[in-house]
Amino acid sequence: MKKVFTQSALLFFIMTCLLTFQFAQKAHSADSAKPYRIGIVTPTLSASEDEFRGAVRVSEKYPNMIKHLSLPENFQDEQETAITQILSLGDQKDIKAIIICAGYSGILPAIEKIKKKRPDMVVITAPIWDDPDMMAKYIDLCLDTDWVKRGITIPEKAKKMGAKTFIHYSFPTHMAKEVLSKRRDMMKQTSESLGMKFVHINTPDPTTGAGSTPMLQFLQEDISRQIAKYGKDTCIFGTNCPMQDVIIAKALELKFIMAEQCCPTPTQGFPAAMELEISQKDAGNFDKINAMIKDKAKAEGCTGRLSTWPVPVGYFFPEFSTEVAMQMIDGKLKGLTIENLTPIAKQVAGVDVYFDKMKPELNNYFLIIMDSVFY
Repeated sequence: MKKVFTQSALLFFIMTCLLTFQFAQKAHSADSAKPYRIGIVTPTLSASEDEFRGAVRVSEKYPNMIKHLSLPENFQDEQETAITQILSLGDQKDIKAIIICAGYSGILPAIEKIKKKRPDMVVITAPIWDDPDMMAKYIDLCLDTDWVKRGITIPEKAKKMGAKTFIHYSFPTHMAKEVLSKRRDMMKQTSESLGMKFVHINTPDPTTGAGSTPMLQFLQEDISRQIAKYGKDTCIFGTNCPMQDVIIAKALELKFIMAEQCCPTPTQGFPAAMELEISQKDAGNFDKINAMIKDKAKAEGCTGRLSTWPVPVGYFFPEFSTEVAMQMIDGKLKGLTIENLTPIAKQVAGVDVYFDKMKPELNNYFLIIMDSVFY
């Protein structure tokens, strides 16, 4: 009888523990569910893959909490429709934050209207390209890549990778853009201060005549000439996205240095030049994509000669902005300072992310540079 009672008591104890655990789990789940939603605005998948996939990743990370809205395919022609879409997020009372990762100008009027109607709404842009001073007035946090500072960081990285010459390929319409010409000038100054020879070469302009074809054909022929002249310890940089496929393919062939593309991401140039087969399932798996690139670089004898940022900034911004917005809404973020933003950024990116003010007087507009992955 005593043995039966002991077994019954043990069974009762186990059942009680299980029920208590299940109740605790449900309570924890209820506690962890946020009583609000966050709207994320991006271009469509075909217009800007990184931002779209970044928003999808956040939606999967926080199910039922994210409202993902895609702007019209042709934003400039359908700007009024886009503004109406963004305003609709402000009309939904359970939405407490709006994150706009679009890279367009003309969005600020929608944000102004939302902020006047709902001043408590957290708004983060990552990025939009309206007037910086007006943006800083109405937007809680403005983010963008530090395109000009890359004129320092890319040559510095190239030097560490062993470059003795830095070649900058571009064309007249690109050099007419202030941010690109400033970056070129900074690359020249930095290269020379580090003891590297700086060479600027104009390609055929893809915005005129026959498009990109003459430019790409020129690169195919000219890169070989330049490497024959300056040697393999040469870093090649091109200012145009279509250039990257050719530059990386030639780097595999000639073993020169490619420190960073015009848009630093594992998905620009590398998959096409390396003939990598990336499945739809792995499209946002950058650990796997970086491993594939590293393996291919090793197989081609280019280890240490290729580099970029480990994740696209467009993919990084939606998740980082969401984490910041949640901490702001929950009262956990004590000020939008570089010191407070840096650890959140590292947790999301997996590497150090460096922030700098867009202007000294703007305390909520930051530009970023990300640490690199070397293949």
